[in-house]
Amino acid sequence: MLYLKLMNDGGPVMWVILAGSLIALYVFLVKVFQFHREEINVRELLKGLFNVLKRDGFVEAITLCDNTPGPTARLLAAAILAFERGDEDIRQAIDDAALEEIPKLERHINLLGTIGFVMPLIGFLGTVLGMMRAFQVVQTSESLSATALSGAVNMALITTAAALVVAIPAYIGYNYLIARVNSITLDMEKASLEIISFFERRRTEVRNDQN
Repeated sequence: MLYLKLMNDGGPVMWVILAGSLIALYVFLVKVFQFHREEINVRELLKGLFNVLKRDGFVEAITLCDNTPGPTARLLAAAILAFERGDEDIRQAIDDAALEEIPKLERHINLLGTIGFVMPLIGFLGTVLGMMRAFQVVQTSESLSATALSGAVNMALITTAAALVVAIPAYIGYNYLIARVNSITLDMEKASLEIISFFERRRTEVRNDQN
């Protein structure tokens, strides 16, 4: 098989590249499925929460957040609980929840970026090893064998090409996941500002009613 022949011709460095490619693929698929599973319509969630909270349905609002996937829903739940407790600084409760949620979004993504960065270096290592083998063939062979020399050069080229084949998609995948994290983080921030504004209006209404 062509694939096994390339692995054999590329030498031990190819197994490192193969391991890196499998790790990169696993991380990318896990994160894509995670983001897809937690993708929600934030505008619809806020609309439903505001309708419930206008009649002080805190339990119903918390239940709605608990039944909605994603970090934005958990941030909103923290804000609702803080308001129900009577906390003055709802923003602090949201920030504390964000400190738990954002690392979950970013988990393992740096590994993908590291693979995208390191793989060309590993390919370059394979190139150097191939060139070293070529020079050894030249130095040790009394009658220069074109087959032996071409095998050493082939090793250098295969490892370089294989490393780039892994590194380019890994780096593209890393940038894609970072963009998804930034988008989700932006939704979290917008939702936080909207619910804080809502609760500030509610407090003002309550004070006016009491006066």
